[in-house]
Amino acid sequence: MIRLSGNKQEPVDCLTMMYPIPSEAYRLKEMFRDVYDIEDSEQAKGYLSFWRNMAIESNTQPFIKFANMLKAYWSGVVKYFDSKLTNGILEGINAKIQLLKRRARGFRNIKNFINMIYFCCAKLKFDCPRLTT
Repeated sequence: MIRLSGNKQEPVDCLTMMYPIPSEAYRLKEMFRDVYDIEDSEQAKGYLSFWRNMAIESNTQPFIKFANMLKAYWSGVVKYFDSKLTNGILEGINAKIQLLKRRARGFRNIKNFINMIYFCCAKLKFDCPRLTT
């Protein structure tokens, strides 16, 4: 569960004994990370459901809020285990577009803005032939 070397594990064990509530939160966080190590999608969905129930029973408000959010978006979250696809690429492109918009401080018309998006995000190459005289 906890992935630490020997000399780093000792202070964590000591803190776990001294502070049970934060250690419960740390344990839940580490257990949540384990869901990504499960290869079978059905087992991963079952483990996530098990973890969600543990988070609700922990009486730790941030984890309860997160568990309720998982329940609300359950179908979208578990699709990750079938496809292993995320929207990270789209988020990155959106961040580039927002940066482009801020850097330009506005465009005169939408066509110019769309052209700049294509120019910056599409990785277009403009290889012009060199004219020799």
